[in-house]
Amino acid sequence: MTIARIIEGRSGSQVISCDSNATMREAVALLADKRIGAVPVMRGGSVVGIFSERDVIYKLAHEGEVCLNRSLEEVMTAPPITVEPTTLINDALALMTRRRIRHLPVLEDGAMVAFISIGDLVKFHTDEIEHEAEAMREYIQTA
Repeated sequence: MTIARIIEGRSGSQVISCDSNATMREAVALLADKRIGAVPVMRGGSVVGIFSERDVIYKLAHEGEVCLNRSLEEVMTAPPITVEPTTLINDALALMTRRRIRHLPVLEDGAMVAFISIGDLVKFHTDEIEHEAEAMREYIQTA
């Protein structure tokens, strides 16, 4: 299975993002308001980084409250690690585990078409296993 299967029906325009000129304070408010853990950071229509809860914690721990006035350009994790719709789900999970990240922009021809979390991948994987188990139960009952 590929990432394309997970993002079927999603629109890239539904992705919540921040501009690279936004302040960390604005991004933190957005994360809290939308109850999300990360956002892609955009500049001129391209993904240039990711801003996550971890970035908030690290910057606050090292710089204190003054960091909240810095632009995302200064505090985001960059460059972003990305995948394509054709990326296998297991490959994306392995990449996230190896790089210790929880969010991936999905790019197609350089444009972001989705933003997925490790939760999206695990849920899809779990649903597939449950579907296979149900099919096996049905097969056993009818055999």
